[in-house]
Amino acid sequence: MPQNSPTGAARRAQDSPAVRALARTGYAASGVLHLLVGWLAVQLTLGRSSGQADESGAFRTLAQMPGGTVILWAVAVGFAALALWQLTTAVVGAPRVRSQGAARAKSVAKAVLYGVLAVSATRYAQGSGGSSGGTEESLTARALALPGGPLLVGAVGLVIVGVGVYHVAKGARKTFLRDLSGTGGRTVGRAVTRLGQTGYVAKGVALGVVGGLVVAAAVTTDPERAGGLDEALHTLRDQPFGVVLLLVVGLGLAAYGAYSFARARYARL
Repeated sequence: MPQNSPTGAARRAQDSPAVRALARTGYAASGVLHLLVGWLAVQLTLGRSSGQADESGAFRTLAQMPGGTVILWAVAVGFAALALWQLTTAVVGAPRVRSQGAARAKSVAKAVLYGVLAVSATRYAQGSGGSSGGTEESLTARALALPGGPLLVGAVGLVIVGVGVYHVAKGARKTFLRDLSGTGGRTVGRAVTRLGQTGYVAKGVALGVVGGLVVAAAVTTDPERAGGLDEALHTLRDQPFGVVLLLVVGLGLAAYGAYSFARARYARL
């Protein structure tokens, strides 16, 4: 392929040791984020939460910690590098994957997600994070006002539910080991496997609730029914035995954070 083509440039970026190292820091950044979200969820079960139990709450918590600004900049760089890595994967294709179309679409979606997280971390590092309250409801209200809006919002909600189910299945079947180095993940210890299982299932449950809230907003055409992770965790808490369920999910999200640190070491790149 021509060296000056987009594919050639993406291939060179993927082969760069510096880009690979920075991409691994992205998984570590994800570990920091999930550990904090898990901690905020546990605080919510104890009635001690003073902020949102989601990514914004985690960034805000970091910003208020001694040395938090430095950590936020490191997190922002890590997520930006991981977004770049996913974009290069979308261009050159994922190895050992039969359906390249689906793999490329997945990489683009991940690149957008990591890019948004990088921007958010940067804003909090600069002291301009602001409040994200009502963002989901505002976006949902705009979408519902469009022609066919309820169908569009409902479809988005079902996609989120599907992603949640995918995470649960990935954890239960331990297929996340394919993302790690070594055939079948044999180079990782049992502790990493257990953290991955627990983390993926917990994250899947949380995403499933988020998707359910979006579907409810579509069915009732009430944007206030929609919500992000914080609203989903509050919904879990308000169910019968919800405090116990939320505690389990919070600890599971923290486990996913710990697994992400291991993934920073063992991830296939």
